Amino acid sequence: MKQRNLGDLAVSELGLGCMGMSAFYGTADEGEAIATIHRAIELGCTFLDSAEMYGPFTNEELLGKALAGRRDEVTIATKFGIRFAPTEDNPTNRVLDGSPENVRRSIEGSLRRLGTDHVDLYYLHRVDPNTPIEETVGAMGDLVSEGKVRHLGLSEAAPETIRRAHAVHPITALQTEYSLWTRDPEAEILPTCRELGIGFVAYSPLGRGFLSGRFRSPDELEAGDFRRHGPRFQGSALEANLALAAKVEELAGEKGCTPGQLALGWVLAQGSDLVPIPGTKRRTYLEENLSAASVVLSSDDVARIDAELPSAVGDRYDSTGMATVDG
Repeated sequence: MKQRNLGDLAVSELGLGCMGMSAFYGTADEGEAIATIHRAIELGCTFLDSAEMYGPFTNEELLGKALAGRRDEVTIATKFGIRFAPTEDNPTNRVLDGSPENVRRSIEGSLRRLGTDHVDLYYLHRVDPNTPIEETVGAMGDLVSEGKVRHLGLSEAAPETIRRAHAVHPITALQTEYSLWTRDPEAEILPTCRELGIGFVAYSPLGRGFLSGRFRSPDELEAGDFRRHGPRFQGSALEANLALAAKVEELAGEKGCTPGQLALGWVLAQGSDLVPIPGTKRRTYLEENLSAASVVLSSDDVARIDAELPSAVGDRYDSTGMATVDG
């Protein structure tokens, strides 16, 4: 697989989002998840994305187990900043914590669970409105000086926050949702990243599986799948978005690829400084996704896709989730 540069960090042009292997997308199968990670490495997909809150903690543990003896073959990205703070009324309560104390506490836990002495790309998962970004990134920069982290990243940060962070310590990558049905970063975030030489990592490039045609109704998903309650998968929004998915399927048929491959090919075509990280927990879907690297979209193809695809209807998250993005 070819590589792309996120700032000064070279990674495989397609990465693997590991979240669903442990959390949020229904039941987990550790054996298949580990086999999927190993197959990704065999195919040259060596940019692996996790976070301490996936599980929580169990996704990093899974990666550590899968990568035992193979650490040097991969680029590990993980995230911190969403801390579990259970209360009597809310046992799953989470808070945003970008404090220097939590920076230190989090990296030590991540390194232990991952079974490594360093993380290649360490993201602030969400911006903490109660801690100046300069303090958070300053503490993250200390980890670089100590060799525990090689590169710094932000996730779901606003342009001004990105600039302030980058002034404290070079930011290598910005991770934000981006796909055929989530085009928000094009207005300000992508231009800001390009101006500053920051790479862009696109999560959920398949619209959480919806654009690949893997489900058409939340009723088809497992009871524990958080997508069952997503605003884009409800009522009139779902009906409108089914038309978008149908258009993706139509265009993919003309190109001789699957809908998911077209969606990933479109993200790859947006620039060599973008790296999509489609998530999956099964080898079958992994192999299909990675084949998107061979889908060639001309400028005319991209222009047609942009012109003919309607915008998605509905917010990306519920109101609680939306309050944590663009920080």
